[in-house]
Amino acid sequence: MTLANRITLIRALLAIVMFACILMGGFIAKLAAFVVFIIAAISDWIDGKIARKTNTTTIFGAIADPFVDKILVIAAFLAFAAVRKLNIPLWAVFLILTRELAISTLRVLAAAKGQLLSAERSGKFKTAIQFISVILIFIVLNMQALAPSYELARKISFITKDFPYVLTVIVAVITLFSGISYVKNHWKLLTSTWSAGKNNE
Repeated sequence: MTLANRITLIRALLAIVMFACILMGGFIAKLAAFVVFIIAAISDWIDGKIARKTNTTTIFGAIADPFVDKILVIAAFLAFAAVRKLNIPLWAVFLILTRELAISTLRVLAAAKGQLLSAERSGKFKTAIQFISVILIFIVLNMQALAPSYELARKISFITKDFPYVLTVIVAVITLFSGISYVKNHWKLLTSTWSAGKNNE
């Protein structure tokens, strides 16, 4: 297994650690979750750079890397939704989850036909917005955890109490439109897998 692929798998494990820490009580756990997410996000950039620089790009990496990114983001939003103070809308998280699963399925269908679904501009923009949004919600989460002990944190958490809700809705809309763009651009690939035949075996 290449170094880049090992880093990708480690990022998947970090997503589990982050998810657990968000659900734990106390500021330390929330801060740890934030740090883990940042490390995981940086590892996404590192494994891609290593794969290109060492010329060790693999089919596994091409499919697993974006899939693990989705796991990381979805794990964050699902955990956020479990924190009542954040007021994260479940319907928005459901839209994000549905889109990511749909595009992951499309990638699998492409791989089954010997094709590789490369990242589109809309997908890269969507991923950037998701990561930035998770970071911003983490900041609000940590301020809420500090609120009982610090006046400044209490004021910030009060001012930003509706921010996670609005931000998640915006992310859901951008994510949904990105998914529609992917399906539109690869409609022929999708429809070619609907009918039985030798080419689809």
